[in-house]
Amino acid sequence: MIALTSVASERLAELTRLEGIYRNIPFEAIIKQDVLRMGLAFEDASLDGEFKAKDYFIFTFDHVPLADQKDTIRFKVPEEIRVRGGQFGLLPTIISVRINPGSPYVVRATETGPHLFLGSADLGSLDFPPIPSWYGRKTASGKLPGEVAPVIEWGYLIYITAFRNCQYFGKDEECAFCDINHNYRQQKHEGRPYTGVKSPEEIVEVLSWINETEAGDSARAYTITGGSVTSQLRGLSEVDFYLQYANAIESKFPKRWIGKIVTQAWEKSEIQKFKDAGIQIYHPNYEVWDAELFKKICPGKERYIGRDQWIRRILDSAEIMGPANVIPNFVGGVELSKPWGFKTIDEAVASTSEGLDFFMKHGIAPRFTTWCPEPFTTLTTMQEQESPPLEYFCKILTAWKETHERYSLPVPPGYGEPGPGKAVFSVSAFMDVIGYKGR
Repeated sequence: MIALTSVASERLAELTRLEGIYRNIPFEAIIKQDVLRMGLAFEDASLDGEFKAKDYFIFTFDHVPLADQKDTIRFKVPEEIRVRGGQFGLLPTIISVRINPGSPYVVRATETGPHLFLGSADLGSLDFPPIPSWYGRKTASGKLPGEVAPVIEWGYLIYITAFRNCQYFGKDEECAFCDINHNYRQQKHEGRPYTGVKSPEEIVEVLSWINETEAGDSARAYTITGGSVTSQLRGLSEVDFYLQYANAIESKFPKRWIGKIVTQAWEKSEIQKFKDAGIQIYHPNYEVWDAELFKKICPGKERYIGRDQWIRRILDSAEIMGPANVIPNFVGGVELSKPWGFKTIDEAVASTSEGLDFFMKHGIAPRFTTWCPEPFTTLTTMQEQESPPLEYFCKILTAWKETHERYSLPVPPGYGEPGPGKAVFSVSAFMDVIGYKGR
């Protein structure tokens, strides 16, 4: 307890220090990034009541294996938290839940409901996401909606992981930070229903329920994604495999929601098929900018496509989708991972900032997700990893915001409203900083 109290005291001091330096990004974004990088601990009593629990929709995003989590916590924590008020007067801030029993950020029960604490400091009251009205139904095959087409981002995004494995397999091919295959194995080991390849028919069935109840619910976009297909999957190439889902959804519900696809970088002729099907946003995630780190951290992507080809295809895709509708992702902080990463924060930020400038000057605004060292990945099995320092995230958010403003780019579509108190994107604070005028 003494050690944890000391860590909490250090975190408060660091938050205060960084709040005084980074005045051009909201304090909500700073706290959000610290919670994401360190994870959350939950007291059992804080989990009373009904709320939407974590669906583990593609990755674990946890600091500890499922087998090491207490029975009172495993599969019982919320997908996200929304914190507000507290001693810093936070605007409502939505943060993805990443379980870490050793985190100084603790969710505790109080007389007024769950609150987020950092040591004795009350950071604010918490809301947990409500259970969507259709979540109580079952498909014709007996599956729950959260198994087929779960919702995240406080209900804004329907997340369809069509293929819950990746054909980049083993340390010589898997992206070194990624736990999609490890997550699948953990879910199955825990006896949880976890379909490896989902059928388009089941997905359309669940979407029909969402469509019926849309007036009272908040879903506005869907994402089709899953692991890479390097050869064939059920007799189909990667393009044709994922295209069947786009065709099934858009033929049944044309333009009902904003359609997004997250896959490898494809050629223009392949992307055109998805545009013709009705997909509006394309996410060819490049993960890490530095050429040497790309080779080390994304060995499968380097071997099958290659960094230069990947970047060229991102630029080409803007001709089909429009630059604002091409939103590649980088994994924020993985540039600092051991043993290959940069040794200093400034080197890491300079490298990624170069990538941000490269894409944004072409009208393409990358997003970022927040890296945390998940168990069983190549990086964490090679050696113990530390989460990137909070100051890294303050600097990369500042660089992202300044570059976005320098090129006068629009708000990335398909992510909801931007700005502190409004953003729903929960795995980084890039949407929280948009439009912020400073303190």
